Amino acid sequence: MSASPHIRGLHLQTDSSVSERPGATVELDTLFRENAPFIARSLRRLGVPASDVQDALQEVFVVAARKLDLITEGSGRAFLYSTAIRVASNARRSGRRAQSLRDEAIHEGVQLDVDVAPNAEEIVGRLQARAMLDAVLETMSDDMRAVFTLYELEEMTIAEISSLLGVPIGTVGSRLWRAREHFEQQLRVLRAQQGKKP
Repeated sequence: MSASPHIRGLHLQTDSSVSERPGATVELDTLFRENAPFIARSLRRLGVPASDVQDALQEVFVVAARKLDLITEGSGRAFLYSTAIRVASNARRSGRRAQSLRDEAIHEGVQLDVDVAPNAEEIVGRLQARAMLDAVLETMSDDMRAVFTLYELEEMTIAEISSLLGVPIGTVGSRLWRAREHFEQQLRVLRAQQGKKP
């Protein structure tokens, strides 16, 4: 078997007996190569702290390796995304979320103090925008967050999202409309709170 794929330091350890079983309809290596970047971004946007994304990504692919016989050709991305939703939900439910956010804020503050580049204002602006996005996404239900991030950030069509999530197109449209309304409302609240700070 060829070398196992990797993404930013994560190396997928595959057991050839898992991905080369008779009757296996998809290869784990191929699933990883084609979907790992998307799943990693999705995990982050589904509320997994940046410091935990690699672990969560590995968890998604461990589940895929165990259930490889259930994944048919063409359904791999949908299977991985639905698994990512559950993994992200579990990560948020655990107590790791609050500590990781505090650690990230400390780390980002240190980075800004140490690495003052000519475009420091842009860096600060991007960090603030990312923090606002994370704060708003955190207030959304899992269903709204999934549709919103897939449509607005991954630039998928409503039909693609419907297929990926296995829900009717009308449901996707309704969730997207509610998510956009919620996003705008929460953004107004956050901006008002920022304006009141000394």
